[in-house]
Amino acid sequence: MAAELKPIRTEADYEAALAEVERLWGAPSGTPKGDRLDVLATLIDAYETKQYPMDPPDPIEAIRFRMEQQGLTRKDLEPMIGNRNRIAEVLNRKRGLSIEMIRQLHDRLGIPAEVLIRPTRDEKAA
Repeated sequence: MAAELKPIRTEADYEAALAEVERLWGAPSGTPKGDRLDVLATLIDAYETKQYPMDPPDPIEAIRFRMEQQGLTRKDLEPMIGNRNRIAEVLNRKRGLSIEMIRQLHDRLGIPAEVLIRPTRDEKAA
């Protein structure tokens, strides 16, 4: 019989949970093994979120990522950021995003505003 499920509090608990997930991988949903896999995955996610928090992305990286995802060109950014020169300045970190640019990028590309208002990597270093 499998060990009792309990919160993951230590790195050893975490390693044991990962090993058990590997053994249970592919168990059908709705079966005892599948249910255990779901619960373990939730416990592992909670532990990783607490132990290894991820910083939100840099605003420029977020814009570039969304451009790549949606197959957008710099020209597609003109209604949101402005002319070609302004887009180049923003993407090359020579100019910050204005409130209006942030609103447009959020509304049109769905980039979270809290990501766009963060300082860029270069601004943090200064």
